[in-house]
Amino acid sequence: MQRSIVPPGASGPAIPATVWMLGFVSLLMDVSSEMVSTLLPLYLAGGLGASAMTIGFIEGLSVAVATATRFLSGLFVDWSRRSKPLAVLGYGLGALSRLFFPLATGVDLIVAAKAMDRVGKGIRGTPRDAMIAAVSPPEIRGASFGLRKSLDTVGGFLGPLIAVLAMILLAGDIAAVFWLAAVPAALAVALLVLGVREPPREVPEKAPGRAAGRRPGFRLSEALRLNRAVWAVIGVAAVIMLARFSEAFVLLKALEAGFSPTWVPLSMVVMHAVYGLAAYPVGRLSDRIGVRGLLLWSLGFLAGAHLVLGFAATVPAYLLGTVLWGLHMGFSQGLLGAMVARATPDALKGSAFGTFNLVTGIVVLAGNTAAGWVWQSFGSGVPFLLGAGLSLLAMPLLALGTRGRGRA
Repeated sequence: MQRSIVPPGASGPAIPATVWMLGFVSLLMDVSSEMVSTLLPLYLAGGLGASAMTIGFIEGLSVAVATATRFLSGLFVDWSRRSKPLAVLGYGLGALSRLFFPLATGVDLIVAAKAMDRVGKGIRGTPRDAMIAAVSPPEIRGASFGLRKSLDTVGGFLGPLIAVLAMILLAGDIAAVFWLAAVPAALAVALLVLGVREPPREVPEKAPGRAAGRRPGFRLSEALRLNRAVWAVIGVAAVIMLARFSEAFVLLKALEAGFSPTWVPLSMVVMHAVYGLAAYPVGRLSDRIGVRGLLLWSLGFLAGAHLVLGFAATVPAYLLGTVLWGLHMGFSQGLLGAMVARATPDALKGSAFGTFNLVTGIVVLAGNTAAGWVWQSFGSGVPFLLGAGLSLLAMPLLALGTRGRGRA
């Protein structure tokens, strides 16, 4: 029987225990990820001499690898009707990749380690989201996805703090911090294996004429023909992702604003604190009022973040930009997952999440590579100004794309 936990002050159905456990798994893995990712751009630029375009390409390629893997992962989830084994494999690969970052002496090994990490992320994301969708009643799916995002961002808050403390104690030895990042990753895998049960999924009745021995509820042709509501959500997400490039550029901007390398991860502490505080209440609010207005607010916050960061020359101005970026994340990330879950039949949720991540990953690869080229060619402020323009242009497209789906 699925246990549920009611958050303080919440009303209505309780958040299932599986959602909480998956949230804590995400928290631990994100602690590990942020310990690496907040220092990696500095390591690439300062230690290995990589250009901004190279960093942008690496970040974009990492997302593209993850999202292509998510698509295949989604198909497998719907075919096998099992999610946990794939999630364990994905988190396990992420934990294993942590051992390669401190060994890197060139960009090639960093690319390989990032690829392994992102393959793991791609494998685990779809089955994890499918498990959350499977155990959450429709009326609290926004809250469930928002809670998972909030716990994930607690890890995003703690990871940079731990990285700063480790940099101080280890005299700025980035490679040693990378070694420490393997510990929370291993704990995440252990918690998933021991603390999360495979949730039951509804099995549709056998379709007339279906051959004996074939799994009910899944056909590849159906998985590749998602309904118009799902494609509308995917289109909205692609527009948002085009306007937002990797946080690696935000971290590089911190150096220009006056941060020393040791303290750069604090910018991610601020961003993830705001993100985490916003994601769950925004998710609950979306269950009552719908998503369109909240997503428009998210684009407004993103445009503001780009404008502030583009001109930021002091630490306070830079921190204001990271606060606005965190609000954008809190007002968008959990909502998109909930929209996909609501628009998709149960038997195709894995395929829908996989397709969603594949399309947005292609957009991120193109956007990050372009941002790196613009940074390298025209200076650090220009990518942010272009991002602000794209955010503003995306607002009417978002309004049109969600017309009639305000509560989707």
